[in-house]
Amino acid sequence: MCMELSTGASGVCQICTLTASAKGFVDSTVHMDVKEYYGKVLKNTADLKSNACVAPAKPTPAFIRQALKKVHPDVTARYYGCGLVVPECLEGCRILDLGSGSGRDCYMLSQLVGEKGHITGIDMTEDQLDIARTYVDYHMKEFGYKKPNVSFVQGHIEALTEAGLEKSSFDIIISNCVVNLSPDKKRVLAEAYSVLKDGGELYFSDVYSSRRLTDEIKNHKVLWGECLGGALWWKDLLQLAEEVGFSPPRLVTASIITVDNKELQEVLGNFKFVSATYRLFKVPKGNGKPCQVIYNGGITGVEDNFQFDCQNTFKVDEVVEVDGEVATILTHSRFAGDFTFQPLGGPRESCGVKPKPGIVDPFKLVHQLGKQGPGSATGGCCSTQSVPCCK
Repeated sequence: MCMELSTGASGVCQICTLTASAKGFVDSTVHMDVKEYYGKVLKNTADLKSNACVAPAKPTPAFIRQALKKVHPDVTARYYGCGLVVPECLEGCRILDLGSGSGRDCYMLSQLVGEKGHITGIDMTEDQLDIARTYVDYHMKEFGYKKPNVSFVQGHIEALTEAGLEKSSFDIIISNCVVNLSPDKKRVLAEAYSVLKDGGELYFSDVYSSRRLTDEIKNHKVLWGECLGGALWWKDLLQLAEEVGFSPPRLVTASIITVDNKELQEVLGNFKFVSATYRLFKVPKGNGKPCQVIYNGGITGVEDNFQFDCQNTFKVDEVVEVDGEVATILTHSRFAGDFTFQPLGGPRESCGVKPKPGIVDPFKLVHQLGKQGPGSATGGCCSTQSVPCCK
């Protein structure tokens, strides 16, 4: 469970302007193109020209389906994210949604954090924000809340503090197929790190490429708007995360993206793309020691079986050996109270589950699981199967 903040309800400094560009962050050509694409060109998901941002019809956990049913149809109709991005253990948390668009995920998460939690959505596209803000009162009444636990900020994901978001003010940051739209990914990660509390998590799904993209692909406006032209080479994510200060990214899910558009595919050539979900934590570096952990259960939706990432799955009361990196994350994050920790060589070591080799390459994960299509059970940002159950 997440701790209360001493700041305002939204995590936004009330004396600060809510528009990043008003404080000196100037729109690049890329920003203006993305605004045009998502604000004017796209009117609903049928206008998308590839399937990179279309979630396959896969089952979604029942409690999330129920939460989504309460989101107003006008909000859902203007939603262009890839599936769902919902981490575990959310009750009472303060969450920031990067590139919140029409607000669908914010209103869904509003129900999962409860009235004591809070969701802040930030987006640079006025048309999307207008839709999101229009339905705040509607949703609070629908959820039975006495006061809003959702707010929306106009600004850039590369300039969170300039948009008025306070440093060390969020428990979790989510992002759904949005980071690829930014021309400065390192700055996005650095800003996210800055506004996260110690122990906080960046849990996000995005599109990654099999190698660094050519200038022709990166300069193609439609491919950029379709979440392909700005895709990072997955190895660059690992490097950028380390440079910013995050723990090494933990790969959760992955699935191959097929474009299914002949004209765009000709431009892309032999480049391959994957949608993947990673979790990055703001925790101390280099001090963790391997240990044994026992999952106590109790996290809503994953009471008996908690898949932390593609390497580690924790079953209730089962002794599992973890490396120092995972041990540091579990002991310094919101998950600390859900585990019992004991040093190696403890009384139950002989029956402990040994750690598996880690996988950080999303293409390798897809290949290993033998799932070669967007309907893969491994999920990712373009599949609703990327959704772990959550609180």
